[in-house]
Amino acid sequence: MATKKTTRKTPEPTLRHVWLAGLGLIAVARREAIGAANDAVGKLQAARQQAEALAGQAQRDVLGRLADVREQGEASVERFSADVEARLQPVLAKLGLKKPVRKTATRTRKKPAAKRTRAAAPRKPAAKRPARRSRA
Repeated sequence: MATKKTTRKTPEPTLRHVWLAGLGLIAVARREAIGAANDAVGKLQAARQQAEALAGQAQRDVLGRLADVREQGEASVERFSADVEARLQPVLAKLGLKKPVRKTATRTRKKPAAKRTRAAAPRKPAAKRPARRSRA
């Protein structure tokens, strides 16, 4: 027997079909929008954490470099101070204000400076000059 081909007719779209297709479209769009929003929030949080990590690293690098520069500056100031004191030593000795010679050594840690209890030496009054005569 010969098989008979049955052809189905596609039903004509009705208002109900359009309504159901629209509901399906809305449901899929909502699901995709929520997923995209969640992905965007996750990416923003990851970018924020990365930015905070980079900012922290940059801050540590800058503070480290500043500490190195500060140490170099303090060493230079100490050397300059020692040179000045060495050059002023003979002058101070002649004036009778000789200070004990400090040996320069590299310091690893600064000690807090002790408070000075000694009062400053009183100043000598300035010598008076004779008054000038005006030439008329």
